[in-house]
Amino acid sequence: MDRITSHFYEHSFIEMVVWRVDPPVKASQHSYKYRLAYIEKGVCVLRYDNEAGKGDHKHIGSQESPIIFNDAAQLVSDFRAEVEKYRKGVIS
Repeated sequence: MDRITSHFYEHSFIEMVVWRVDPPVKASQHSYKYRLAYIEKGVCVLRYDNEAGKGDHKHIGSQESPIIFNDAAQLVSDFRAEVEKYRKGVIS
C-alpha cells in the first residue's frame, strides 16, 4: 500500500491510498484498490475510488459518476488535474 498526503493550505489537503490486490475488486478490471480524496475544512469534496461492486468512479460533492481507469499513474494525474479545477472553481 502506498499512502501520500499533500497539504495545500492550513485547511485543505489531498490523501491518496493505492493498494495492489489479487483478485481485482468486484466490478474493476485491474489489480488496484484505491481512494484518492481532496479534503477542505474537514469535508471530502472530491474523491476517486473503486468501492467493491461500484467499479471506478468519482464523487464531486454529492454527485457520483464513472471514470475510466487506464493505469495508476494516469489515475493520479487525472485526479490532481481535477483537484486543481475544483480549487479554481471550474468544477464544483
